[in-house]
Amino acid sequence: MDLRDKKALVVGLGKSGIAASQLLHRHGAIVTATDSNPVETLSDDAKDLQSLGIKIEAGGHQPASFTSSDLIVLSPGVPKEIKPMTMAKERGVRIISEIELACRFIDAPVIAITGSNGKSTTTTLIGEILKAKGDKVFVGGNIGTPLCDYLLSDDTAECVVAEISSFQLETIEEFRPKISILLNISPDHLDRYHNVSDYAEAKFRIFENQRKGDFAIINGDEPWSHELLNRLKCTAVMFSRKKKIINGIYAENGWIVSDMDGHKCRVCEISQIGIKGVHNLENAMAAAAAALLYGCDPSVIESALKKFTGLEHRLESVRNLDGVRYINDSKGTNVGAVLKSLESFNEPLLLIAGGRDKGSDFSPLRPLIKEKLKKLILIGEARDKIAEAVGGMTNTSFASTLEEAVSIAHREAVKGDIVLLSPACASFDMFKNFEDRGRKFKEIVWKLTSSG
Repeated sequence: MDLRDKKALVVGLGKSGIAASQLLHRHGAIVTATDSNPVETLSDDAKDLQSLGIKIEAGGHQPASFTSSDLIVLSPGVPKEIKPMTMAKERGVRIISEIELACRFIDAPVIAITGSNGKSTTTTLIGEILKAKGDKVFVGGNIGTPLCDYLLSDDTAECVVAEISSFQLETIEEFRPKISILLNISPDHLDRYHNVSDYAEAKFRIFENQRKGDFAIINGDEPWSHELLNRLKCTAVMFSRKKKIINGIYAENGWIVSDMDGHKCRVCEISQIGIKGVHNLENAMAAAAAALLYGCDPSVIESALKKFTGLEHRLESVRNLDGVRYINDSKGTNVGAVLKSLESFNEPLLLIAGGRDKGSDFSPLRPLIKEKLKKLILIGEARDKIAEAVGGMTNTSFASTLEEAVSIAHREAVKGDIVLLSPACASFDMFKNFEDRGRKFKEIVWKLTSSG
């Protein structure tokens, strides 16, 4: 991609927008960066772009900057339907995502992971396996470090492992991973997509440019999996925790088993996997499939699966107080994630849920709430909507703050119970992000005193 003297506009000045601006500048583009937030709210890193000669437009978007550009790089948090973007598209301006920009300059093979839930865990786990193999690996994308930042570092990895969101996939052109993984699809971001079908189509784009010699790893337990098989132009590898898979990965007699290219082997005993829960079994299978396709020995994969204990805010064990376990699953920001979390426990549950609704239908939670919960405690903007959908399934209370919710749970939980924060909602009504919510939950839990 020749960027010299091209007028490039970066829309959105979060981490990926800042990195994209710097990479465009490095390759000779004339860069403007725009953000709808006032300049005083931008990070120091964003403001420092001006020292490179990059023009900053803050506090609103100027349509002329969009329509006069040769190239627009859209940050994932910015909807592509905003009016200036529509105007630019009508003028024929080329619009791409930060990952599309980065992929034009990445030489190493890319393993890309998407899905509604489990992306960060699977991405990190694959990175750990490949590092255990002895390879130099970059892990980033939608988790941690943007791909453009990797290029700016001038570091050289043997493999790039990248978490990819549906927002990032909306504006790809040639993005072509060597190995792509789609973990699952459950209704999410329906405040941005018209329906689940549109959301799924955005996810499916991860396979769009793959060809012979590439691999698509898909969840064979998902209802869309067989439809997707007919659309792939690369080699498909499926994984399943419910059935035996030919040319794939599955669970059998308490083991993760690989049966690919006529070679069957045991990879890891399920009880020995460091990350717990049914959804994490799926994540482990997907990671194992990617690692095997990449050339890792099963013994290396087994060792890494046993050592990796998961990420913060994903079914994270916080504390055991008076025989009550407190679990932080703040990353459970949609209904599908909470369903998988609830499936992971047999103990009586007190669930703290609620926050900012993303256009979700909460009714699929009804059966498991009825089966597993002794108490539902609702917080945030969506609490009335959740209560209307599922409140009749169990004893339900409302709390105005997370502190109050934890206090109610602490008062009513008894030995053998689990208090689970798994909100099924975004966090922005009460917190900076899901990480802020999870850390506040942990702080509150550690301030609790024993009733004994």
